[in-house]
Amino acid sequence: MNISIPETPSPEECAGTIFEISGIKFDPEIATDIWAKILQHKWLMSEKLGRDVGLRTACIDFLENMDQALKEYLDYERQDVLSEMGAQIISREIWDTISDSQPPKQMVQRRIILPLTEESLSKKHGVIPPKTIIFFGPPGTGKTHFVKAIAGVLSWWYIEILPSMLMVDGVDRIGVNLHNIMEKARTLEKAVIFIDEFEEIAASRDIGSRVDKSITNEFLKQVPLLKNQGNKVLLVCATNFIRQLDAALLRPGRFDCIIPVGGLDEDGRRTILEHYLSKLHTEDIDLNLIVKMTSRFTPADIEYLFQQVAQFAFEEEYASRQDYRVTTDTFIQILPKIRPSLTDEIIEEFQKDSITYSRT
Repeated sequence: MNISIPETPSPEECAGTIFEISGIKFDPEIATDIWAKILQHKWLMSEKLGRDVGLRTACIDFLENMDQALKEYLDYERQDVLSEMGAQIISREIWDTISDSQPPKQMVQRRIILPLTEESLSKKHGVIPPKTIIFFGPPGTGKTHFVKAIAGVLSWWYIEILPSMLMVDGVDRIGVNLHNIMEKARTLEKAVIFIDEFEEIAASRDIGSRVDKSITNEFLKQVPLLKNQGNKVLLVCATNFIRQLDAALLRPGRFDCIIPVGGLDEDGRRTILEHYLSKLHTEDIDLNLIVKMTSRFTPADIEYLFQQVAQFAFEEEYASRQDYRVTTDTFIQILPKIRPSLTDEIIEEFQKDSITYSRT
């Protein structure tokens, strides 16, 4: 039997067609929604089988396996969104490169990781896991590293919303693109969404341009929509300049946690140094001395230090054609050439901001 369907069928035509194929009667308004889902199911079945399965087959299969069919299409849409947004899988090992002595790690473990991984216990005691977080602190202190570590330890997708994704259609379209991206993000099941340099898209409306104000207003709309979603999507924003953020975003009810990420203590530097030393060709390393010599180094500074040491070792062996091993003397030679990022002034300002803005 041939089935002729108008391009835009009316509710009555949808109901009649479904009844003709399956013998099942639906209210016309309900039938319109079901018909749209049948067409989605037909397309997905055809994609999987590599041929057009036809309306009759798709309709019957959908109605007989409705719950499974809806789940399969939703899973497909999520994979499509994940691919489009550049989703990554982050290794759990990155969590172990952060020293337990770093206050942000303890806070993240207590307020974020445990409530999300111990769901039954959270529900028992009425603990609501956070869905929106701000990390703030001086440049290079490891805010992005923390976000990736959270995604890794939770085994959730990691998605970074880059400025280029928002500005692809020009400055005037940033707000629209932000709306569309956040709308897609809300369809995901388990994901950490990361926005770096948050002050660039959520600056204070008191000093912002017309475009800046519209972007901040859009973000103020999107945050509660994300928080009210029943899925497991964690929005994490990072800023070097928390004072530049709009005051409305910093009020309770918008972001669940506002967490400072500052400099490293000796244990923190030791953990990172050990991580990078394991990748070098070494002997006779006085780790305690290097820990002392890297005071006020940020994680980014330490990474740069090891890049310089590795390059130096490579060039030494290339020139001499003899095995070269990195020693303490290598670091003593390289370290004076690298200026630490943290200064007394930066540390003092960060401490003031920590008192003013932290909310954990």
